[in-house]
Amino acid sequence: MKAAVLQFPGSNCDRDMAVALEKSGFDVSVVWHKDASLPKVDLVAVPGGFSFGDYLRCGAIAAQSPVCQGLVDHVHAGGYALGVCNGFQVLTETRLLPGALMRNAGLKFVCRTVGLTVETTDSAFTSGYTKGQIVNIPVAHHDGNYYCDDETLAALRDQDRIAFTYTENVNGARENIAGVLSENRRVLGMMPHPERAIDANHGGTDGQALFRSMLDQLVSA
Repeated sequence: MKAAVLQFPGSNCDRDMAVALEKSGFDVSVVWHKDASLPKVDLVAVPGGFSFGDYLRCGAIAAQSPVCQGLVDHVHAGGYALGVCNGFQVLTETRLLPGALMRNAGLKFVCRTVGLTVETTDSAFTSGYTKGQIVNIPVAHHDGNYYCDDETLAALRDQDRIAFTYTENVNGARENIAGVLSENRRVLGMMPHPERAIDANHGGTDGQALFRSMLDQLVSA
């Protein structure tokens, strides 16, 4: 299975994402943001970092990069995509996912391991967990406060598209939302960093199941 990791000028988790995917069995290529097209891949991963900084809105400038048209085309053709932290922000700015990420409540950067509740296992990303399972995943963000309007929130609930919630609200996110799925369940955006939780030497392995779930889904498709 093939995966592409998008790389922007301010990406700083691109290598972490590539390593996590490679360790899970993906053949990974890194694609520069100015490339107008993507190679033929099964999964596109948009990593964390600061893409073009936070000077406008996080992810807003990155969403205008040539490679994001390739990302949109990939998703509209039925491809899988994963956005983590700044990547989640990019997915909302490209309108591949609903809602927006705002400044954290208290206006402070949050960097620590947090508890997440797995809210659904009905996706390629979460099928390796059990519903209601608590996993420990690091966060590192200043703009992780997820917001959506009432209509969107109702749709996310009714369609079982809330993937993860925080066990404690670390950033002010509505309904403690830490990750959401697209309508076709092939796109996941999440603020915590599963790629930083794949090696016991780094503090935990609760992120492994997410990457292995994706590979298993794609292999069996």
